[in-house]
Amino acid sequence: MEIIEKVKKFCVSCMEEHEVFVVKEHEHTTYKEQRVEYEATYEYCENTDEYISTEEMITANDIAIKNAYRALMGLLTSEEIYAIRRKYGISQTDLAALLSWGAKTITRYETHQIQDAAHDTILRKIDSDPEWFLSLLDEAKDRLSLAAYEKYRSTAVILFEDSQDKYLQKSIEARIARFSSNVNCCGGTKLNIPKVLDVIRFYANSTKVYNLYKVKMMKLLWYADALCFKRYQHSMTGLVYRAYPMGAVPVAYESILDLKGIAFEEQEFDNSTAIHFLPSDSNIYTSLSDTDIEILNAVIDVCGSDTKNQIVRRMHSERAYSETALGDIIQYQYAADLSID
Repeated sequence: MEIIEKVKKFCVSCMEEHEVFVVKEHEHTTYKEQRVEYEATYEYCENTDEYISTEEMITANDIAIKNAYRALMGLLTSEEIYAIRRKYGISQTDLAALLSWGAKTITRYETHQIQDAAHDTILRKIDSDPEWFLSLLDEAKDRLSLAAYEKYRSTAVILFEDSQDKYLQKSIEARIARFSSNVNCCGGTKLNIPKVLDVIRFYANSTKVYNLYKVKMMKLLWYADALCFKRYQHSMTGLVYRAYPMGAVPVAYESILDLKGIAFEEQEFDNSTAIHFLPSDSNIYTSLSDTDIEILNAVIDVCGSDTKNQIVRRMHSERAYSETALGDIIQYQYAADLSID
């Protein structure tokens, strides 16, 4: 028994006014032929050593049983359904209207009724896909008040904009997925996008790295992964690299540069536009270990002051590049012959 609070009130168990405990008990029961465990809430009278259930507690305990069953069956709990509504700021009635469900369907799902698997899938999709929510909202526009429509749309647009980075990450992961089982392609490391971002920011924030444009950044990424593989038999980021005319370039590099957290400016030259990386607002790198930072500093000590042409020539002299055909994946097995370290 866990005591949550003490309340002085008239006790219906002993019929006296005294301090009554509000308690939680870990219980189990069988619901729809499944054993479920849940936390039940009661009032407890010390005088009679009895539990008392108020009307509110009976309702709350019933919901707790059903939420335990939902969790056991892989369904959203009532709190999770409520959290989806709260995320979009939409009322129970309007969400039901949006989905062309009965007016009280969401109300029931947030209380005593367990949703079926089909409705659960739809609610999960709404939670994970603001773009789809926006399309549903436009279809249901005539079923909502103008004020409600504009309010929900404004919130969903912000969520959609924020989710673009997630879609982008999925796109990058998809392009690298076919190489993930080949140690020579990915260095035996699962793609770690937060670490990729931290490596880029670490280089950009370093006072020892000069003239940090796109060509140089691509090579610095490769050197970090190759040096990590040379020392520890695994790459740092899990990136996969192709051999291009100017050296190693990560697969999906265009999408990587569009990820949030990378600061750069575009500079116009006579016949081209160059990407110049800028320091970020933070020098905290939560995904980098001390070993990672040691490797990055080793790369910076050798390559940090290189110009674009110098680092391209350095890359061209690496066996990993010279023995790889243009357009092919650069194999990590060549890291053993890396000029650094």
